[in-house]
Amino acid sequence: MGSKGELFPPKELRERLGLRPNRRVLYREVDGALVVEPVPSVEELLARAPKVEVTVGELRVLRRELSGKAEA
Repeated sequence: MGSKGELFPPKELRERLGLRPNRRVLYREVDGALVVEPVPSVEELLARAPKVEVTVGELRVLRRELSGKAEA
């Protein structure tokens, strides 16, 4: 750690995690340890497989339900 609190991860670790200059990162504390994660870009997020799949029919039902609640 630098005199001003800067962190200097080794080059190998930065490359493996995709930490590049000017890349945004997220800092979290987990069980007393500092966790540093790169914030994914929009392109990276869109390239990932979706966590939830919704059919068109399910979306239509949900839309009707939400419209009904909004009109009430």
